[in-house]
Amino acid sequence: MRFAAIADVHGNYLALEAVLADIRAQGINDIVNLGDMASGPLDARRTIDALMALDAVHVLGNHDRWLIDRPPEKMGSWDRPAHAQLDAGHLDWLRTVPSTQIFRDQVFLCHATPADDNVYWLETVTPDGSVRMSPLEAIEKEAEGISQSLILCAHTHIARAVRLGDGRLVVNPGSVGVPGFSYNVPFPHLIEAGTPDARYAILDLTSGSWRVTFRHVPYDNNAMAALARRNGDLEFASALATGWIR
Repeated sequence: MRFAAIADVHGNYLALEAVLADIRAQGINDIVNLGDMASGPLDARRTIDALMALDAVHVLGNHDRWLIDRPPEKMGSWDRPAHAQLDAGHLDWLRTVPSTQIFRDQVFLCHATPADDNVYWLETVTPDGSVRMSPLEAIEKEAEGISQSLILCAHTHIARAVRLGDGRLVVNPGSVGVPGFSYNVPFPHLIEAGTPDARYAILDLTSGSWRVTFRHVPYDNNAMAALARRNGDLEFASALATGWIR
């Protein structure tokens, strides 16, 4: 089995187009999408149109859920502008997307953790704002009850693979569309990828073992940074331009 995992596109259609082209260039046909598809100051409509047309297995992210479970006046600064670009058909499609899925019986898909779409799994934020790898025991506790040998998550935008004590592999493919952001839960902190490239992962099952290849794909990130800047989000523009929050 060989497939690609994408996540956290956040309305960045140019990054999505570049990643899909790279996936095709690798000769890969099967794709799973781990959610957070549209929210942000970019092009939600064009991105959702592309994902709806894509032959892929999708799960819902926290930002996707926030687009459909509350009125616009109660949405956050990333979700409100995306919601304004989407029509009823887009929102109805999001309502059909489950929060978790099983892919080909062997891969468990979720956005953040299996139980919560808005909690970091492989990373922990300390009170001083540092972001570090979560303890193995905490990662394994979240994986209890999952029988699949490969578990895919997203949400933190950090590409990472963790081998559990029983041999299962947990993988975050990184973010297609947003290489940096600030957040205040559970403590104020920054996520910074350090480069503006679009990211995804290739998963291979060979002789009973999973192998992961993380891909960094250059694209016209400056065009998307300019769009974020025009739409008034300078932090988002900085992340898109450089991979850092400045």
